Amino acid sequence: MAVYTQLTDAELDALLANYDIGRAVSFKGISEGVSNTNFKLETEKGRFILTIFERRTEEVDLPFFMGVMARLAERNFPCPQPVPTKQGALLTRAQGKPATIVTFLQGASPHDPDIAHCAAIGEALARMHVALDGFEMQRANSLGPDAWAKLIAPRLAQAEYLRPGLARLIESDMAEVAQEWPRDLPRGVIHADLFPDNSLFVGDRLGGVIDFYFACTDFLAYDIAVCLNAWCFEDQRHYDIGRGAALLAAYETIRPLSDAERDALPTLCRGAGLRFFATRLEDWGNVAEDALVKPKDPREYADILTFHRSVKDAGDYGA
Repeated sequence: MAVYTQLTDAELDALLANYDIGRAVSFKGISEGVSNTNFKLETEKGRFILTIFERRTEEVDLPFFMGVMARLAERNFPCPQPVPTKQGALLTRAQGKPATIVTFLQGASPHDPDIAHCAAIGEALARMHVALDGFEMQRANSLGPDAWAKLIAPRLAQAEYLRPGLARLIESDMAEVAQEWPRDLPRGVIHADLFPDNSLFVGDRLGGVIDFYFACTDFLAYDIAVCLNAWCFEDQRHYDIGRGAALLAAYETIRPLSDAERDALPTLCRGAGLRFFATRLEDWGNVAEDALVKPKDPREYADILTFHRSVKDAGDYGA
């Protein structure tokens, strides 16, 4: 989440006139994240999140994202629900860009996840995968393996500037992951970006999962790999196997992994590391000066990839 597009009071009033949620009482930008513009919105009838979709989100994909959240809400999975306009539409426009308003969930994102947080997110991830089983809409992963080289290759000189020797290591990672990438694992709808700042907790209890705007159809185990990258490092080079074991064990209480998924986990984790290195490298020098967002340092994932290169099997992640 972030703020790239600012709205005037008049623009906000005009947008809310299309909804039956009352006039705005307060309106504040959310600076966390890097992809879309987000605001906390309180009206006379409640609290909401207004999202304006930016360059990395294709408008053609928005019905898929709305459908995913609606399906999860129907099955009692804690996530935001899109709010319809007076005409029943789940999408609107703000400054010519597509936008949506969704319900507000209670809780706070953990800044230093512990074992209890990781167990809760592992269970929730499996519940989400099960709830979305059979979902008819599909969306290809636009930030899957084919996209990484396209993002990284033009920026290898920048990677080398950030850290001498890094370009060669990243090129080797891309080649090895491409050769080892699995071809036939269980597939379904995945979140694909379930970082701590896309979760809300009340104490150790999960209050909800948010920001489904990278959701896609891909290997279910790749979603686990994303979470192991995002939740289980004490710092960038030190993987906390206790957190990883808790996340994986909790996931498997709902949906046990196949042998093939377990065998593929090291490659999937290394690939997920490359995915976040790639988008962070792209964002590093590509944020407008007036945007309320701080780009995340790609060197953090360069360090995480150092750990992944040392992994022998899924046991090193706590499986």
